[in-house]
Amino acid sequence: MAFWELTVPTSPETVEGLTNFLWEQGALGVVEEEVPGDPARLRAFYAESVSSHRLLGAVEEYRAALRALGFALGAEPAIAPLLDEEWASAWQQSFPPREVGERLLIVPPWETVATPPGRHRVVIEPGRAFGTGHHGTTEGCLVLIDRWLAGASPARVLDVGTGTGILAVAVVALGAPRVFAIDVDPDAVAAARKNAEANGVADRIHVGLGGPEALPRTSAFDLVVANILAHTHLGLVKEYRRRVAPFGALVLGGMLTGEEDQVTRAMVPLGFTPREYFEREGWTSAVLVRDGA
Repeated sequence: MAFWELTVPTSPETVEGLTNFLWEQGALGVVEEEVPGDPARLRAFYAESVSSHRLLGAVEEYRAALRALGFALGAEPAIAPLLDEEWASAWQQSFPPREVGERLLIVPPWETVATPPGRHRVVIEPGRAFGTGHHGTTEGCLVLIDRWLAGASPARVLDVGTGTGILAVAVVALGAPRVFAIDVDPDAVAAARKNAEANGVADRIHVGLGGPEALPRTSAFDLVVANILAHTHLGLVKEYRRRVAPFGALVLGGMLTGEEDQVTRAMVPLGFTPREYFEREGWTSAVLVRDGA
């Protein structure tokens, strides 16, 4: 059996919408690749039964709409056939084991590499939900969570926009007793539940459909993590104030480097103090601590 590999240039401004579009066209898998010095791109894989002509036409139509909105798109997309073995290899090689921070090892379920002493294994199935530990913003959140939990023991943790559930699983692996993970995407909810089960922590991670505004108004957490885009953070600042308990921490990802200043300025008047930043591949994550008042 053969497969199609579609390669499409992307950018931080267009990657989320374009990734969703490629999934909607029937992709079996979508991988975002960022290599220093080269433009970012998406690699999407399709069954041979999909018309390559129709697929390229749909992508070009979508890119034309982006171009009309003023987005710079870079090089043209390309499509090429892959044999069965090549597809499996290309997909799996995109998700090698990755040591993150001081105590985490992120691996896909097919990986058998031994876990080094002092590290906690987090198994994540790559799929339609965002978050495999290989993207700069996910890595930034994981690093800051690792550092924060080295000196704190939060009893209640909230993961907003959980995606694959990678942050929730990591928090539990690092010692938190329970995490409440939420997402507005049903595919993400299913993926997070599957990954919690794969890591043997389904009894410690409750996954729900919805946003933080749907939680009881009195629900507050010692640690809130949110790896979502900057404009969404800005829309949730009052929810963050409500959900982070006094002296609790807020870990935010998904901000292009430079956007963290705008988000921080919105949080400081609500009683939050920036504590630490982490930048990787043009993305910045941040830890803010809520004052006790």
